[in-house]
Amino acid sequence: MKTLFHFAYLQAISCLFPVMIFAALALSKTVSIPFLHRYDFILLLCLAAQILMLALRLESWAELKVICLFHLIGICLEVYKVHMGSWSYPEEAYTKIFGVPLYSGFMYASVASYIYQAFSRLHVKVTDWPHPFLSIGISLCIYLNFFTHHWLYDVRWWLTCLLVLVFWKTSVSFQVGPSSFRMPLVVSFFLIGFFIWIAENVTTFLGAWQYPNQQHAWSIVHLGKISSWFLLVVISIVLVIEQRKQKNVQPI
Repeated sequence: MKTLFHFAYLQAISCLFPVMIFAALALSKTVSIPFLHRYDFILLLCLAAQILMLALRLESWAELKVICLFHLIGICLEVYKVHMGSWSYPEEAYTKIFGVPLYSGFMYASVASYIYQAFSRLHVKVTDWPHPFLSIGISLCIYLNFFTHHWLYDVRWWLTCLLVLVFWKTSVSFQVGPSSFRMPLVVSFFLIGFFIWIAENVTTFLGAWQYPNQQHAWSIVHLGKISSWFLLVVISIVLVIEQRKQKNVQPI
């Protein structure tokens, strides 16, 4: 039981950046600033949170580059999805691009931030990492499918099967105090995706964005979204691990 509580504590500390975003969303629901739209207020709070992470040396400049890349990946996906009507940001803002507020990219970047924090605090090591051609290749295919499935066949389940094959031998080990644990990496993809889905329910409840079925009243996010987060987690973990390999921070 002590190990479980220690694990929960390390996970909570690793989620510091996402928690600050939740706090920004909650604060913006209760605090109104004259001449400043809510989405713009959230963006300022997210920028302050990112600066704080750097100032406290919880993130390095090298890690920030990957986090910013994931921010950009998220913004591009958001613009396309909003255009296709998958979800919307109904409130006004000065910092909107094609209907998407800039703060939305921080929600994607927070996933990469969590992964970096978890690698450090849990002493994560990955064994039998596949060749970059396979890991990066499947990540690109996953990202493209988020766009193409609107006008071509959705191949997410084929990609999931391919993903299992590519990472079949790959496992992840981590430490909680003196105890060490190991699990298949694909299982960790699913677990992270599941908890992001739970976080998504919280963020939509706080008005971060809005699905079509939530326009009149909030409702739980469809369970099918877990598969989307499962696949998106693959992209973030691949980016983090490939960057760590290039910086000779051995994750394997």
